[in-house]
Amino acid sequence: MTKKMDFDQARERVDELVTLLDQYSHQYYVLDQPTIPDEEYDRLYRELVELEETYPTLVKNDSPTQRVGGSLLEGFEKVEHDTPMLSLDNAFSKEELIDFDRRVSQLIERPCTYHCELKIDGLAVSLKYEKGKFKQAVTRGDGSVGENVTVNVKAIRSIPLTLKEPVTLETRGEIYMPKSSFVALNQKREEQGEAVFANPRNAAAGTIRNLDPKVTASRNLSVFLYSLAQLDDKEIESQSEALQLLDDLGLKTNPERRVFESIDAVWAFVEEYQEKRTTLPYEIDGIVIKVNELDNQEKAGYTVKAPRWAIAYKFPAEEAETLLRSVEWTVGRTGVVTPTAIMDPVQLAGTTVQRASLHNVDLMKAKDIRLKDTVVVRKAGDIIPEVVKVNKDKRPEDSQPYAYPTHCPACQSELMHLDDEVALRCMNPSCSAQAKEKLTHFVSRNAMNIDGLGERIVAQLYDQSLVKDSADLYYLEKEQLLTLDKIADKSADNMLSAIERSKENSLERLVFGLGIRHVGAKAARLLAEEFITMEQLRKAPKEAIEAIEGLGETVAESIQAFFELEEVDRLIQKLKEASVNMEYKGKRKEEIEQVSSYFSGKTVVITGKLEHYTRDELEQKLTDLGAKVTGSVSKNTDYLIAGEDAGSKLTKAQDLEVPVLTEQQVLEEIDE
Repeated sequence: MTKKMDFDQARERVDELVTLLDQYSHQYYVLDQPTIPDEEYDRLYRELVELEETYPTLVKNDSPTQRVGGSLLEGFEKVEHDTPMLSLDNAFSKEELIDFDRRVSQLIERPCTYHCELKIDGLAVSLKYEKGKFKQAVTRGDGSVGENVTVNVKAIRSIPLTLKEPVTLETRGEIYMPKSSFVALNQKREEQGEAVFANPRNAAAGTIRNLDPKVTASRNLSVFLYSLAQLDDKEIESQSEALQLLDDLGLKTNPERRVFESIDAVWAFVEEYQEKRTTLPYEIDGIVIKVNELDNQEKAGYTVKAPRWAIAYKFPAEEAETLLRSVEWTVGRTGVVTPTAIMDPVQLAGTTVQRASLHNVDLMKAKDIRLKDTVVVRKAGDIIPEVVKVNKDKRPEDSQPYAYPTHCPACQSELMHLDDEVALRCMNPSCSAQAKEKLTHFVSRNAMNIDGLGERIVAQLYDQSLVKDSADLYYLEKEQLLTLDKIADKSADNMLSAIERSKENSLERLVFGLGIRHVGAKAARLLAEEFITMEQLRKAPKEAIEAIEGLGETVAESIQAFFELEEVDRLIQKLKEASVNMEYKGKRKEEIEQVSSYFSGKTVVITGKLEHYTRDELEQKLTDLGAKVTGSVSKNTDYLIAGEDAGSKLTKAQDLEVPVLTEQQVLEEIDE
């Protein structure tokens, strides 16, 4: 075929094929209205490939053949958003929507309408086009900075590489995986012995963040765009006009959207789609309500985290019934043995659930949970499955009370049910399960923060008798690490470097890492600040520990009992000999009182997810700068620091008119 064409003929045919294939692709992937059979599309696509191979100079950047890159990516660069990708405040009831309507009315002081859209459960993304050509795709990230995923997003066929008009714009939306694609993907992974994805959202996010664009292309992701962040040379007056323009340009929006004049009509739409959600070919977890008129949006304004003119109504957690087949018991680092229900698979909030928390033995007894019971399961916060109750009307006639374990599932030691606890506990200090959990805790981020030593590696180290306690980590050699599964030369070097760095940690990290009962990260900081060295802490009388504000008798008794153990004495000595730091490196109270900073003498509350610090790390920084960090917002709070997905604390702060700071603002003040 190509041999019969000269260059000019081939150029005309390539232009024709690109136009045709873009048109057919738009009809198929965006409009869901295919106009030609798949075989015909494939034939035209192969013809284009042959022509481009014969005449390489005719290959265009926006050709359908250029959607997938030929090589693996090395990683994703960070990109700062021109305007922040803010999150939305949430509502969970009709009353909260009515409150939102009242707040909007007070803010804009004139009539408005509401634009209602389905809340797609996917991965937020920003797309940029320059003069009609696809330029860049960036994930939401922390709202200010995201990841450049342009190459992978280019492989999604519902995202056009060329718009119908040569406009320059930025649009934002949600990349998602259709339910049918999710089912097919998990079936394929099961057949290949690979781990399955928990839900379509995780599958979409994992696909976009993988480093092989061909994988992205194979998984049939799609997109719904829901806003115009920037637009050149066009006047838009409302959200509904903005989405219509996106449609006209060939971009994909969700057609299930409407404009209403009252909050009662909005609520009717919410109820309608709460019923319809399971029939949709994609996952939704709520409804987004926006003031439709852009001038009214501008008048309503923004908080630090979210627009005041929009809210996301979250559907309530779904419940489902299923059959309880068995109970699995696991041992934690303190010896607490916790039960997990193993059930017949059931669909719950868009995911297949087969395991659910039973929390503890007392709760099991209170609910009278038995094997072969029909149980009601729900997702707590739409995240963690838990057994809510038993449907006793469906209980078998021959049902027997559950026989609770009497011995540890790991070491077979007798279990204790202490009077002051709701859980069973293994008291054997040599229990292998506890040892692994203690090691995992020791290397964790808030303790000694040893990168690369996760739960899987720790288990291998213990099972191969390379490590029996936390001090043994500091005597590991490279040859030993190389014997572990999937550990190569570079990984071993990185682990050893991380172990070496951890020797310099301040004392409070070591104290927390030791896993003393009742001693959390904050208590460890108070102890280190008071006693300065490990030796002084070990010798501290019970009364001196009790006197520290925020600790008390229970903590003091636990610390004293811990340091009286011979095995603890041996452990501390081994850590010393390995040159692990035993001194506090932070500021003492007297020094903090002399600090003059933006936060000196201020009462501060931290909420939401942080990008640059863990909660404990930021609390430490602020404390060093003279702040008092508390857990709840009140009229006495000076500042609320709001990270991503801040919830009720942010709402309360706004109601009390407490100043709200972003993490970036805090970073700037800390730097100063």
